[in-house]
Amino acid sequence: MPSSNYDHLFNTIEELVLHHSPSGAEREIDQLLISRLQGLGVESWQDRAGNIIAKISGQTSERSIAITAHKDEIGGIVKSMDEQGQVQVRKLGGSFPWVYGEGVVDLLGDNQTLSGILSFGSRHVSHESPQKAQQETAPLRWEEAWVETKCTLAELVAAGVRPGTRMVVGKHRKRPIRLKDYIASYTLDNKASVAILLSLAEQVKTPVVDTYLVASAKEEVGAIGALYFSQNHSLDALIALEICPLSSEYPIEDGEAPVLLSQDGYGIYDEGLNWELRQAANGIGVPLQLATISGFGSDASIAMKLGHVARAACLSFPTQNTHGYEVAHLGAIANCISLLDTYCQTQFT
Repeated sequence: MPSSNYDHLFNTIEELVLHHSPSGAEREIDQLLISRLQGLGVESWQDRAGNIIAKISGQTSERSIAITAHKDEIGGIVKSMDEQGQVQVRKLGGSFPWVYGEGVVDLLGDNQTLSGILSFGSRHVSHESPQKAQQETAPLRWEEAWVETKCTLAELVAAGVRPGTRMVVGKHRKRPIRLKDYIASYTLDNKASVAILLSLAEQVKTPVVDTYLVASAKEEVGAIGALYFSQNHSLDALIALEICPLSSEYPIEDGEAPVLLSQDGYGIYDEGLNWELRQAANGIGVPLQLATISGFGSDASIAMKLGHVARAACLSFPTQNTHGYEVAHLGAIANCISLLDTYCQTQFT
């Protein structure tokens, strides 16, 4: 895809990123996705597990496949609040306070979203203060951080902030930036993959078999949405869309080539399904990288490990700073769209 065509893809990802969706509190992104799919005129609904699903009927209904991209994001979850308006939070998914840094976060109260400052304490301290260890020897943990709101406890309660309230990076800090043909943002994991689903919902018209496009819920806390879906649908194959971490321990190069996984922390992927995807990529000249990733899991690998699907694959795009301020090439994301469009409409055995 020429770089001039990346603008639409960038704008779609930006819109998705700016809709909060911490695991289990995904209402903002749900409303957007329902609206977008209805606008495309595809059959779509939300199931009881919170998944947003689009179904594109195939040339045959004897078999079906699913392509998932989780719509939830990591963040924090409120543990307690005090009279001074300080809110204690703990991780939700694979989040670390030092990744976010001190700055604005949003508390998604039941009645109101409140902004506060993720705080770590002053730097100008001696060894008499616990913050000194964070400067010199100890990693910063959620137990040493808090959200400063300057609200009274009554005001927090009135806003619906309570134990279990979700915390996410403040919306104005989440707006993506463009670095040439790259996009940089929080929560590319996995809003960029949801953008792939929306493109497929628009482009795929006559798949070989019934094709479900699933924006899955609560993936970051155990692939809960995908497991519910895969348990309740007879699928021939499940393909998860994901980020792929760029690291010196993996033979993955940054750039436009997507990554097809052979194994992750939950087990191996299906070699037959991977071969089909590789054939589809070869047919349209999309380069593919192959990798095994240890510190990683996906909707697909977890569902296959639990016996919900016989065949699973994970197609991903190389990403820097995963679970942080992520950077990915828009061309790799676009190539995932082209590959899956081809696979759905021409490749199936």
